[in-house]
Amino acid sequence: MKLFDCQECCQTLYFENTACEKCGHRLGYVPEDRDLYAVVRVGVTADHHWQIKGDMSRTFRFCANAEHDVCNWLVPHDQPGNFCLACRHNHTVPSLAKPGNLELWRLIEIAKHRLFYTLIELNLPLVTRAEDPKEGLVFEFLEDTVPGQHVMTGHDDGRITIALAEADDAERERRRKTMHEPYRTLLGHFRHEIGHYYWDRLVRDAPALSACRSVFGDDTEDYAEALKRHYREGAPPHWRDHFVSAYATTHAWEDFAETWAHYLHILDTLETAEAFGVATHPRGVAEAELLSTEVDFDPDKAASIAPLVKAWLPLTFALNSLNRSMGMGDLYPFVLTPGIIDKLGFIHDLIHGWVGASAPEQPKVTHAPVPENSPPPGSPYFADVN
Repeated sequence: MKLFDCQECCQTLYFENTACEKCGHRLGYVPEDRDLYAVVRVGVTADHHWQIKGDMSRTFRFCANAEHDVCNWLVPHDQPGNFCLACRHNHTVPSLAKPGNLELWRLIEIAKHRLFYTLIELNLPLVTRAEDPKEGLVFEFLEDTVPGQHVMTGHDDGRITIALAEADDAERERRRKTMHEPYRTLLGHFRHEIGHYYWDRLVRDAPALSACRSVFGDDTEDYAEALKRHYREGAPPHWRDHFVSAYATTHAWEDFAETWAHYLHILDTLETAEAFGVATHPRGVAEAELLSTEVDFDPDKAASIAPLVKAWLPLTFALNSLNRSMGMGDLYPFVLTPGIIDKLGFIHDLIHGWVGASAPEQPKVTHAPVPENSPPPGSPYFADVN
């Protein structure tokens, strides 16, 4: 994610800020501009007209969910509807009459808005249920209501359900340990489930289907049976050679969604690193050259997966090392082998419309020999770009 600053006082801002902590100006995000602005109120009408500080050519109103302090996005005043580009996809939100639900919903919306920042940046299709009553993108944020029965996070024909319990850090950590997962976050859930949605949109009925099957396998396999097998038998031996997570081994759809999620992890983190001018130049180690990188390019404009991987592996090794210095777990506890990098490359090309079309000339990714035993989680597998 890019960095933002206040046009009034130049204070650096977070994406989620609703007011500048330095000068007090109200802040609003304009997704069409991909920018966060200091805004000023125009008049005192009930409709609340707002304009960008220093730019009186456009008028906006805040998303209706700003009333609950869960959204800071702006809607052009001449655009119909009360919700922003992200919140217009909500169908069910938690009951605010129940204590604690508002804060859990706020955490869900933070993750969802970060997801939409990237989807809009990548110019991916965002179709509402009003536009496509059968498969338009819609969100259900549901809480458990029946004792002993838990809401399941998942995707079904454009309908993404996120269990409200996943916004509770303690409950999510309990589930992570129960499922033997190295990583589990709200943003990760959103990125995974939206991967299923885009498989339907970009692959299922598209020319990319054949190429996708050659990379991720047979999606016609019975999904319910594959899921039962996974929970009964677990991941197959040596799965780390070809899958980014154990869950990715379940079915071709899950492999695609897991890889899609990791692509978005990489893309957004690299954009943040580029905004901060992050570079790594380690000293006193034999592999200093392999561990060196400068994130000095726009990740979403990359011609191939190669420059992203070249920057990502040294960056995550450095970030994992910093986390360990704080007594925390690895920021990115995953291994990227050549087979996984090829899958990430497919996602990159698919998003950019290059699968089944003529992609621009791309640098080649070459790999050191794959070790006989996969490295442990947290140890990046390096690739060089010629």
